[in-house]
Amino acid sequence: MTAIEPDALTKTNRINMLFDFYGLLLTEKQRTFLKYYFHDDYSLGEIAEEFEISRQAIYEHIKRAESVLESCESKLHLLQKHEAGKEWLSRLEACADGLSGMDDLADELRRIAQGIRDM
Repeated sequence: MTAIEPDALTKTNRINMLFDFYGLLLTEKQRTFLKYYFHDDYSLGEIAEEFEISRQAIYEHIKRAESVLESCESKLHLLQKHEAGKEWLSRLEACADGLSGMDDLADELRRIAQGIRDM
């Protein structure tokens, strides 16, 4: 197995996150090919062989799916809001950890943060 470049890993993580939010807006083929390519780490050739179509067709389905996911994110910002929410929760927990002598309040803040995460 070859090492994945940092930029490729960042892209893979982003596509997987966008897929979690917007995957149902893709066609069945787009969902399948994205899962094989980004989640299961199949090559274009392996996917093409599995489905008995050309590598170019697989590439075009994947590129179109990426475009749809990015377009949805540019309009709805669900991933951006998710990441911002995680950051705010981390800040809330850091504040709770910084409270000395106020254990009950710190514990309540941690419970609130965990409750929000569990939603």
